[in-house]
Amino acid sequence: MARIAGINLPKDKRIEIGLTYIFGIGHSLSNKILAQTKINPNTKCKDLNEEDVNILKNIIEKLKVEGDLKREILVNIKRLKEINCYRGTRHNKNLPVRGQRTKTNSRTRRGNVRKTMGSGRKSSNEKT
Repeated sequence: MARIAGINLPKDKRIEIGLTYIFGIGHSLSNKILAQTKINPNTKCKDLNEEDVNILKNIIEKLKVEGDLKREILVNIKRLKEINCYRGTRHNKNLPVRGQRTKTNSRTRRGNVRKTMGSGRKSSNEKT
């Protein structure tokens, strides 16, 4: 089993897809890495020999992936919050940051909380 950047790559997937399990590596970067190392993208992760795994490790350790990348993202968000810019305040309020509408949609960001006004009339439960 190949272990790269602290992640166990899935055995039965192609290496092209298996590399995307590492945070910070997508399909295009995965293909660039495999082209650079001249490893066939269609080989399964379990079929990689130690030499290929070591080559992949050497290339990926030069990239900013997993913990370092997550830390950098958190620092960037913290900076936005500290300088009180618009995006920072949106992060603080748990609202969409990139200009999406909030009257409808944005359920995943706000949680499934429906904030409607209602008629203003109290129900029979609240009257007593």
